Amino acid sequence: MATRAQAIRVRGLEKSYKTLHVLRGVDFEVERGSIFALLGSNGAGKTTVVRILSTLLKADAGTASVDGLDVATRPASVREVISLTGQFAAVDEILSGRENLVLVARLRHLKQPGKIADDLLERFSLADAGARKVSTYSGGMRRRLDIAMSLIGNPPVIFLDEPTTGLDPEARIEVWAAVKELAARGTTVLLTTQYLDEAEQLADRIAILHKGRIIVNGTLAELKRLLPPAEAEYVEKQPSLEDIFLAIVGADK
Repeated sequence: MATRAQAIRVRGLEKSYKTLHVLRGVDFEVERGSIFALLGSNGAGKTTVVRILSTLLKADAGTASVDGLDVATRPASVREVISLTGQFAAVDEILSGRENLVLVARLRHLKQPGKIADDLLERFSLADAGARKVSTYSGGMRRRLDIAMSLIGNPPVIFLDEPTTGLDPEARIEVWAAVKELAARGTTVLLTTQYLDEAEQLADRIAILHKGRIIVNGTLAELKRLLPPAEAEYVEKQPSLEDIFLAIVGADK
């Protein structure tokens, strides 16, 4: 069972589909109020880990607990303390942003759903667009709304499964800011991504999942120490394409 300092604890997690061994004994822990990035290429098993932790899938072997609750023996209790945001925004495009939030608050039988919606719209910089239909939202706005919806009820643990897949550079930065804000308020975030820069920007700790196993787990500083020390030399730094894009687009606003 996880200690009070641990929001998530995984030991010896295994999952196979017939002869395909997706997880081969995965171990990691996530501290409360931190951002933990599970980094890996497509097919590495990241989504499988998230599906097991969110009680959508049963492991073949091993144990996992979320907020001190065993996901295998207490799935209903686990679902009360988590929220899951998948790879694609689960928002209703016919409704406005505010109506999406009010709907979820009512489904959770919460008091003052309108106030909850308004607070979240303000928190995620969507207040000005709250009355607009979601069909008019940009990709970054939809993803921010999706994350806002997942926070209704104040779950202590949130899973973000590749939250910036398919987003443009500006939208990715918008989502990054939203994720950082979650952790700043004490929410534990487990983030899966295949983008190295995303893990570097967001995570307190990074675990690399490769061929069904965690091959390295540590802070960014700890991972950098795995490589030989860098040699100092003069290099003329050129702006990246993302720097150029943001400079041009930002200047045009």
